[in-house]
Amino acid sequence: MPEAFIYDAVRTPRGKGRKDGKLHEITPIQLATQVLQAIRDRNHLDTALVDDVILGCVAPVGEQGADIARIAVLNADYAETTAGVQVNRFCASGLEACNIAAAKVIAGEADFAIGGGVESMSRVPMGSDGGAWAMDPAVAFKTYFVPQGIGADLIATIDGFSRDDVDAYAVESQKRAATAWQEGRFARSVVPVRDVIGEVVLDHDEHMRPATDMQSLASLAPSFAAIGEQMPGFDSIAQLRYPEVERIIHVHHAGNSSGIVDGASAVLIGSREAGEKAGLKPRARIRGMASIGSEPAIMLTGPTYVTQKLLKRLGMRVEDIDLYELNEAFASVVLRMMKHLDIPHEKMNVNGGAIAMGHPLGATGGMILGTVLDELERRDLNTALVTLCVGAGMGTAAVIERV
Repeated sequence: MPEAFIYDAVRTPRGKGRKDGKLHEITPIQLATQVLQAIRDRNHLDTALVDDVILGCVAPVGEQGADIARIAVLNADYAETTAGVQVNRFCASGLEACNIAAAKVIAGEADFAIGGGVESMSRVPMGSDGGAWAMDPAVAFKTYFVPQGIGADLIATIDGFSRDDVDAYAVESQKRAATAWQEGRFARSVVPVRDVIGEVVLDHDEHMRPATDMQSLASLAPSFAAIGEQMPGFDSIAQLRYPEVERIIHVHHAGNSSGIVDGASAVLIGSREAGEKAGLKPRARIRGMASIGSEPAIMLTGPTYVTQKLLKRLGMRVEDIDLYELNEAFASVVLRMMKHLDIPHEKMNVNGGAIAMGHPLGATGGMILGTVLDELERRDLNTALVTLCVGAGMGTAAVIERV
């Protein structure tokens, strides 16, 4: 059976997703263009060999609309024969794009394909695309719709994670991310973002707060208590689905939840034969991919279930994985997966995550795939599992193995 290999992975730094962020003046198409150009230039790649570019984008409207993947292909001066398509699996869109790229290679539909994603959350705010899930009362009522933060607090309540537990995890994420940057662990993958005249706008993750400690986090009020307990009373909706929960304890806030940021990622995936023809050496083999649906009100439990599904399919055990990378949407999401699958913290998000560096929705999956591959090589380890929780109750994962 044909196999899919990762040849290269790049990402932009994550810029604060606000008007005063360094990437606010950079359009989404510029972000996507620059990671595609980096993949081409770093690998001296004949882009006529790339059959398709798949980019995740969670708010594909306005500046991010009109099939941003194809427009980025053209804007990056790729061959006109290279196709492009935008995909949306909410927070897992970037990893889903990479999984689709790998599937195309395995199926023989593509020799090379690029997966990744782009999201400019400062220019196209989260939720700009609307949608029936939250906006149509009939759909929202049927699915017990609540915001993700309520789901994260519900996880903490059910699994018994205290405010100290989630805050301690957040402090460690900041420490690990700061160490990773200080030691240059992201140097291989991060490409600086430049403006239209070629000047560097940003060359590091802007959202980080390395001085964060338990005392500073203790001063932050829970972000979701008001909408949960008062208007519009989302706690009551969650309790209709989980009547055994007497009261939801609100523990998440801006300091232990993922940051709103801008960024883009790109991962070059191809067959062994395509790599040999292009003179490229594969870095890792994609052993398997999977997605799964989970209960949509609590919504963020999918990583545990998709990990179990994928490992079973591959005939692997939890302990066979050297490193885990789980998007830090909220601290309780990671704590839950470590608890339920008995994963030691020493294997999980070893260079920090989205709590420290931010979560540019459509781009994150491609970013953390490259991050964990770099870390496998740095530590001379073999296997990693990448996964993300997903809105409306889903999980997506991939297992990679160095070659």
